[in-house]
Amino acid sequence: MKPAIVQTLHGVTLAGGGPFRRRDLRLCQSRAPVMVAADGGADRLLRLGVMPEAVIGDFDSLSNVARAMIPQDRQHLMPEQATTDFDKALRSIKAPLVLALGFAGARLDHGLAAMNTLIQRAAQRCILIGPQDLAFAAPARLELTLGVNDPLSLFPMGPVTGRSAGLEWPIADIGFAPDGAIGTSNRVTARQVVLEFDRPGMLVILPRRRLDAAIRGLCAAPPVPARGPTSAHGG
Repeated sequence: MKPAIVQTLHGVTLAGGGPFRRRDLRLCQSRAPVMVAADGGADRLLRLGVMPEAVIGDFDSLSNVARAMIPQDRQHLMPEQATTDFDKALRSIKAPLVLALGFAGARLDHGLAAMNTLIQRAAQRCILIGPQDLAFAAPARLELTLGVNDPLSLFPMGPVTGRSAGLEWPIADIGFAPDGAIGTSNRVTARQVVLEFDRPGMLVILPRRRLDAAIRGLCAAPPVPARGPTSAHGG
């Protein structure tokens, strides 16, 4: 196995080519200070005055201006088209936490591909930051400290069952599946929420204002065993 391109004991903010604002970047940067870009995400970072420590991708959307500005030893070309730039970057990072900006909200297909990568790379603690919400792959057991009446959604990316405490609609005995039962628009009824799942494959979706709670819960959870991707898609 090749060593990771980015290895750090600090959190990583991973920028994609989709839209995000300066305040979005500051939100992530204050919690994950190592700046990395997936392909065209480097252009967005440069426009906001940030030089990425590494750029990873197939470089089909990285501008010539950005290529000229970024030192060559920070540019890591991965030309294969079997995976997305998000996947290429995420599997090339070894860090306790990754906050991913610019991968959700611009196009539906890109957003779906990013959700797929979250599940495929669930061993990497990664939180996808959208315009209003955040999402991450659920570990086998997750404890969250949230606000009563907070929305909490669960979306299965494969067959999965689980148990819950602290939700208005408990999830026990529900066979979740992407083409069957889903768990969107649940609501928190107690500050301490506990979720348990029998296998990987569930996405947890929370309001963006609960980012710190998501970070604490995800980083405290037992690690998810690593696995490789099972499907291919370029981009």
